[in-house]
Amino acid sequence: MSAILPGATIGILGGGQLGRMTAMAARSLGYRIQVMDPDPSCPARFVVDACFEGSWDDARAAADLARGCDVITLEIEQIAVASLQAAAKYAPVRPGVATMEIIQDRILQKNWLVDHGFPVGEFRTIHSEADLEAAIVALGGRCFVKSARGGYDGRSQVKIGFGEDGGSADDAHEAWHLLGQRPAIAEKALDLEKEISVMVARAPNGELKSYPSAANHHENQILAWSVIPSSIPATLEEKAQEIARRIAEEMNLEGVLAVEMFLTKGGQLLVNELAPRPHNSYHASERACVTSQFEQIVRAVCDLPLGDVSIVTPAAIANLLGDLWLENEPRFDRALAVPGVGLHLYEKHLPRAGRKMGHLSAIGKTPEEAVSRVLEAKDLL
Repeated sequence: MSAILPGATIGILGGGQLGRMTAMAARSLGYRIQVMDPDPSCPARFVVDACFEGSWDDARAAADLARGCDVITLEIEQIAVASLQAAAKYAPVRPGVATMEIIQDRILQKNWLVDHGFPVGEFRTIHSEADLEAAIVALGGRCFVKSARGGYDGRSQVKIGFGEDGGSADDAHEAWHLLGQRPAIAEKALDLEKEISVMVARAPNGELKSYPSAANHHENQILAWSVIPSSIPATLEEKAQEIARRIAEEMNLEGVLAVEMFLTKGGQLLVNELAPRPHNSYHASERACVTSQFEQIVRAVCDLPLGDVSIVTPAAIANLLGDLWLENEPRFDRALAVPGVGLHLYEKHLPRAGRKMGHLSAIGKTPEEAVSRVLEAKDLL
């Protein structure tokens, strides 16, 4: 493999905040950037050389993007396979189509993990309302039901059985219709100690590096804050790293992959989901690590030597959702008065409840101090 050197053009399928931050890192390295997105005013629009308007299943727009690029990557996993294949006729697509076909479908993804010997929580595949009724019983009455395709940040997901009476046939009926009567998976609710993720990068030449794990805290099934490092015991850290690296190798990954995992109160590490792109839980890598996840994906897809993933200082992020803007303009001046705190806004013009508009970051002498600072700053908004 030959490196794609600075001065070349990188295409990104998706122009949201992840595409924007990847483009900014690529520009620092001397690359030109083009993106494709359904929204011509997407966050990346203001920092790239060209923006092609097209939906995720617009194969013609994907091909138009790729014609002027030396390599293609992505910031969202919902890109249609036909679009990926159309782009691949003109430039290498990293991650590749085979990887994306597995990850895009939760049923295929879970079965792939099981078939390759990776630890996952108990689950059932759902193709009918009757399947869901049976799954609720088999999984002990409490479970999360997720559409096989699409959805993130709690979208296309339903919680069942968390009331006093547990799951019922009525719950199954309601969930099946809420999810559009489409294939889904039902996952047994687990007694969790912590949620973590490990970001791994792999270049086409086979070089592989994985970041220290991040600890993640969710509210309403949306990431609220995250911190690097996760501070899990060394033996579990070693195991988490081994799982993430082996998944990347088995998938023949080209690019970056976030491996979300559950740590149960019983000490088990279980793979939750895979994200073949930069990940919200590693935004803190911009401040915590020698090489940010955004620079790393550029290095990986361009077949450059991968960057050092060592931690320079503990760092945490807190997401800023559109809810903050709905009552009053956030007081960023107050937040920035907290020592070690930085502000990252995505230039999204329309705040909506649950929409990620930006994040705060903070460094500290310890992970706990970094989290304390970033949450103090968020409270001051």
